[in-house]
Amino acid sequence: MPRKKEKPTMTPTAYMDHDEKFYYIEVELPGVKKSDIELSVSDQSFCIRAPREDIEFLGCYVLAHLADTNAAKAKFENGLLAIEIPLKKTKKEKKVSID
Repeated sequence: MPRKKEKPTMTPTAYMDHDEKFYYIEVELPGVKKSDIELSVSDQSFCIRAPREDIEFLGCYVLAHLADTNAAKAKFENGLLAIEIPLKKTKKEKKVSID
């Protein structure tokens, strides 16, 4: 029995930046409906699934610093998903001298 052809998948382009308080992330999802976007955030990553008629955007991204998932925010406008995630407060880093 022939398999039903699945939609091709594509990893969406993501731009990430952060300062000492927040991650600022923008993900390009052209032609996607806001209601079809699935966004999940963990303390060290985020994943996106966003189907479109002809393709499905799928991507997971690793965060370098621990994130506060309880205060994450997202807004979708004109094909651009903007995500803001606070960084968890951690103990200050300490420089270690090398002998």
